[in-house]
Amino acid sequence: MGNVHLNGEDYTSTDDIFDVDIQTLITIIRNMSNYQIDINNLAEMFKALSNPHRLAIFNRLLTCCAPGTVCDADAAARFSVGQLGEGVDIAPSTLSHHLKELHRAGLIHMQRNGKQVECWVEPAVLEQVSSFFNQTK
Repeated sequence: MGNVHLNGEDYTSTDDIFDVDIQTLITIIRNMSNYQIDINNLAEMFKALSNPHRLAIFNRLLTCCAPGTVCDADAAARFSVGQLGEGVDIAPSTLSHHLKELHRAGLIHMQRNGKQVECWVEPAVLEQVSSFFNQTK
């Protein structure tokens, strides 16, 4: 086997690599695994957002309130399913399906509160999507 260059070091055999730098190789493999998981997760998110209705619902959850209205910070954090359906020209069952897909993709959280189901976006989700676009800078 020829020389191998890894992390700025030259190695003449595989024994040198495993004897000297096994922790580095483990770290590289773990990072590759984490990268693949993140890519698969992001692909599911982008797939869910590729539907115009789901993108509009997600965007609504990101904004303070419906256009032309005023709301406080507490009200802006969560929307009920009924509120999300206002002004959207789709059947309630279709809205429910879109919310399920956004939730399945990890884009939104949902929680029952009495008779209502509240939906919201966690800041960590936005950070994850944002970091994907910022890594190429």
